[in-house]
Amino acid sequence: MIKNIILDFGDIFIDLDKSATPKAMEKFGFKDLTPALDTLFKDYEKGLLSSSKFLEEVSGYFPTAAKVDLVSAWNAILLDFPDRRLEFIEALAQENQYRLFLLSNTNEIHIEYVKQQMGTKKFNRFKNAFEVFYLSYEMRMRKPDMEIFEFVLAENKLNASETIFVDDTAENTEAAALLGINTWNLQVGKEDITQLKSYL
Repeated sequence: MIKNIILDFGDIFIDLDKSATPKAMEKFGFKDLTPALDTLFKDYEKGLLSSSKFLEEVSGYFPTAAKVDLVSAWNAILLDFPDRRLEFIEALAQENQYRLFLLSNTNEIHIEYVKQQMGTKKFNRFKNAFEVFYLSYEMRMRKPDMEIFEFVLAENKLNASETIFVDDTAENTEAAALLGINTWNLQVGKEDITQLKSYL
């Protein structure tokens, strides 16, 4: 029996265009995601460097891009947060049948942009639907590393078999499943989080 629900943020609640950031950076010389850039992006998601240090490091790879260009390109991935999804999670929280947790790989620049786009009131409505709002850059951990799932289970005394984790990235749901957590690898464009109850 499912008692706990852990939910991702990007492409679960907020729509993403994952090709938008690399596309926006092409005019500054971006071609492919190099191992060095991949490590830098992941370290930033883990909160291992500040936003100013992150932008400084990225500038080293793309010297013709101004800071405002880098921030704009970085945030280009973030699209709309449909009201139906906000209303769905609020209604689920009000039912008080499940313990709800958010677990997102994200970073300070993205979260600040989301708050700005949604407005503080709407963002707080979303945040308040969850018992705990876990963001990777605040935790110094990121999915799909096992430690992040182990931490959430242990800190909240959750039984893995009574828990479901929803994420659009198969690598993340596969990692959670190794710990005995039930999973739903949501197929973006074909499924929607508002259909959650049919997976419980």
